[in-house]
Amino acid sequence: MRMEKYHGLGNDYLVFDSSKNKETMNSGMAMKLCDRHLGFGADGILEGECVKESGTKGTGFRLRIYNPDGSEVEKSGNGVRIFARYLKDAGYVNGNEVTILTKGGTVKVKYLDDMGDNMEVFMGRLSFASREIGVIGIGNTVIDKTVTFGKEDMRCTCVSVGNPHCVILLDEVSKERVCRIAKHTEYARCFKNGVNTQIVKILDRNNIQIEIFERGAGYTLSSGTGSCAAAGAMYQVGLVDSDVNVHMPGGILRIHITKDLDAYMTGTVEKIGSVLTD
Repeated sequence: MRMEKYHGLGNDYLVFDSSKNKETMNSGMAMKLCDRHLGFGADGILEGECVKESGTKGTGFRLRIYNPDGSEVEKSGNGVRIFARYLKDAGYVNGNEVTILTKGGTVKVKYLDDMGDNMEVFMGRLSFASREIGVIGIGNTVIDKTVTFGKEDMRCTCVSVGNPHCVILLDEVSKERVCRIAKHTEYARCFKNGVNTQIVKILDRNNIQIEIFERGAGYTLSSGTGSCAAAGAMYQVGLVDSDVNVHMPGGILRIHITKDLDAYMTGTVEKIGSVLTD
């Protein structure tokens, strides 16, 4: 089995190219590979079918994303940047653009340098409709609404970036705090498919600080969809402008939100190395 390991601002993934491996990726294998003590360790597995496919979502390279708990996720911002970098490294893409098909929608990536280290990604249109997020019992939308989790009232905005997010506005953010809150939010009854949790502190109208707890993965140093969700939520409630630097423990992503709520993400990817096992 051969895989490549990359990280996007500390959010690390193993890329499994199905065209170069005889084995078939599955939930059990993903759990073993992601284990940081008994496996190679990663925040997820990117299983790429590196042959262009056509379908209702258009033409592009198909990508499946596994969490460390074996579940599949609809979309990952860092994951699609990493997969796009792999496609460049492996010679599948020679131009400056690529389209990637995920369960959470089509993602378009533009390479900003020849090596593919830095990319701008069109992440799709944000949705605040509860039915698209999987929110039940607390309204058709949850925008700057007080919701109680674990007996604590929180100022929440829920949004879909192709996957579900609960964005909570606080005066101060920390790893300890997001992990404590996520115990109540991740699989709360009001989120029928579970939810990714971001806690947000406003620094100014062009800068926010977030901490992230991803559904099925746990605490992470950075998140592409989480950054888009947090920036989009704060833009929707009028607390930031359309261009936002999202500060995370792993680094900074630049997010642009259009008037139509399309989200664009700009950030880097670094290769860690290759994994070869019998």
